[in-house]
Amino acid sequence: MAWTRCYEDAEPQRVNRWLAQSGVCSRREAEALIAKGLISIDGERVDDLGRKIHAGQTLAVADEAGTQLQRQLTILIHKPVGVVSAQPEARQVPAIRLATKDALWGDHPGPAVQIPDAKTRLAPVGRLDMDSRGLLILSEDGVLAKAGIGPASDLEKEYLVQVEGAVSEKKLALLRHGLELDHRKLKPARVALVEPGRLRFILKEGRNRQIRRMCEAVDLRVVDLFRLRIGPISLGDLPEGRWRPMTAAERVAILQG
Repeated sequence: MAWTRCYEDAEPQRVNRWLAQSGVCSRREAEALIAKGLISIDGERVDDLGRKIHAGQTLAVADEAGTQLQRQLTILIHKPVGVVSAQPEARQVPAIRLATKDALWGDHPGPAVQIPDAKTRLAPVGRLDMDSRGLLILSEDGVLAKAGIGPASDLEKEYLVQVEGAVSEKKLALLRHGLELDHRKLKPARVALVEPGRLRFILKEGRNRQIRRMCEAVDLRVVDLFRLRIGPISLGDLPEGRWRPMTAAERVAILQG
């Protein structure tokens, strides 16, 4: 992962705490990386779990740390309509069933990709309802999940939404700033008309069926909802119904927001 940064705060801080605050890993994960000799300060290996970093010093995390942190599986799926993110009811198909060896997408040099099995417990980092499609992240990584959907998460989620009904400037203004759901004010959203009947939504929260309910509140009906991006992670050219593992670099990017 090769993460390097100069520490600029006046007060010294423990290495594991600073790495956690910087979104690189949890404190416990940082301690494991120190124990394996994968962290250095100004070129000197850190061996003391209680080591503090001081202003002006540069901390580096070795490339090998990416493999260490990726032991908790995280995958990206292009979810089609008709598949649920998790916890299926009778006859529903959960997204994890798409993560088969045959559906794996792309070339993956290095260690063999872990294929989820019946014992793998992957939770959605931001759900997509059954009638929606696009990027879905499933993970057993609690640190990543907190960064993606925790109370303090500030990650953007981007969608293309096809609607029926007249789209006016007044409705766009309400969608951007002015709606409530469940008696709670929504965070400001970026909403733009990209072509007739198609809107681009960029949100920083993810309430239950939020976009559909926002549109209903201004007399628009959603006929297609497609998620393009979660934070720095884009769907790209991943085909519908296919999946791939998240890379170490992508994990660092999403933790840093």
